Amino acid sequence: MIPFVDLQAQYRAIKREVDEAIARVVESAAFILGREVEAFEAAFAEYLGAKFCVGVNSGTAAIQLAVTACGAGAGDEVIVPANTFFATAEAVSTAGATPVFVDADPVSHTIDVNKIEAAITERTRAIIPVHLYGQAADLDPVFEIAARHNLSVIEDAAQAHGSLYKGRRVGALGRANCFSFYPGKNLGAYGEGGAVVTDDAEVARRVRLLRDHGSERKYQHDIIGYNFRLEGIQGAVLNVKLKHLDGWNELRRAHAARYRELLSGLSGDGGDGEARALTLPRELPYARHIYHLYVVQTDERDALQKHLTAAGVQTGIHYPVPIHLQPAYASLGHRAGDFPVAEREAARVLSLPMFPELTGEQIERVAEAVRAFAGSQLSAARV
Repeated sequence: MIPFVDLQAQYRAIKREVDEAIARVVESAAFILGREVEAFEAAFAEYLGAKFCVGVNSGTAAIQLAVTACGAGAGDEVIVPANTFFATAEAVSTAGATPVFVDADPVSHTIDVNKIEAAITERTRAIIPVHLYGQAADLDPVFEIAARHNLSVIEDAAQAHGSLYKGRRVGALGRANCFSFYPGKNLGAYGEGGAVVTDDAEVARRVRLLRDHGSERKYQHDIIGYNFRLEGIQGAVLNVKLKHLDGWNELRRAHAARYRELLSGLSGDGGDGEARALTLPRELPYARHIYHLYVVQTDERDALQKHLTAAGVQTGIHYPVPIHLQPAYASLGHRAGDFPVAEREAARVLSLPMFPELTGEQIERVAEAVRAFAGSQLSAARV
């Protein structure tokens, strides 16, 4: 079986470094926050070119705290893309605000910047562009809209560790910016983890307060906060992995190029986002894609997934039900057809195996299985 992701292979490659880092934490008994977390926060901020990084216990917590630290809460609205993982909207809700959805761009699959302004009301306080699958959202129009309406921009970079927007690392460009270190991410912990990155000293201060029961000094609590602290072991593991991130991302990009080479004959991808026999991911001119996921699209998605499973290839679907159609958000009153691009993609997307340790032989086997399916199901769409 070719795995969708292979975290054991990655561990074997860096085992000595990781084991030594974990041993330091165990020997120091600094299991919550501590020097290893502080070292990672400093290193990650420097990597991104930001002033502050505040480690928290998940990417979802990072978004919730960023929304709160930027002043959005009960009665306020925050704009989010309809095509993203549930946690982006969920964290807005747990911060007390209401998510307002905007449809996806059919080419980048990120938020459609041409539809943001129509969603803004007098209650809007922030916009959250999500850098999806490893590709940056188009940020300049987002910043221009936010400036006109005096809104905060909060980047969700949970799938974009090391991705670039016009030569700048994403996740350090908004007022507050959020990362997840879930194990399968390009930069993943050995458990849950996240961070808020910012150049705003007051935002950083508020996030630090909120992550630790509203306290700067033990047993003195200035505000009501949460227990969202990052563990010492996760800080240590992330500090080891950060040194390898750029190299791993280069391998992902090479794998993506090889997939495209092997599969392009099955694609009628003309770059306009219209449905095709097999639509392959594209790197937009403004972006440097780091392929957290390699997502293809086809109207025969379910049949293709079944075929690949039978051929010994694990795949994933990101995400089969758009957020606005989830039962949890039924109260917002959305119906099928409200965000047609996100809905079409939910029915068509399929993620192929993608991780740095993927071998050339494995990529060829995946592509061969896809081509075999195409031979019986998609032959009429060959170009």
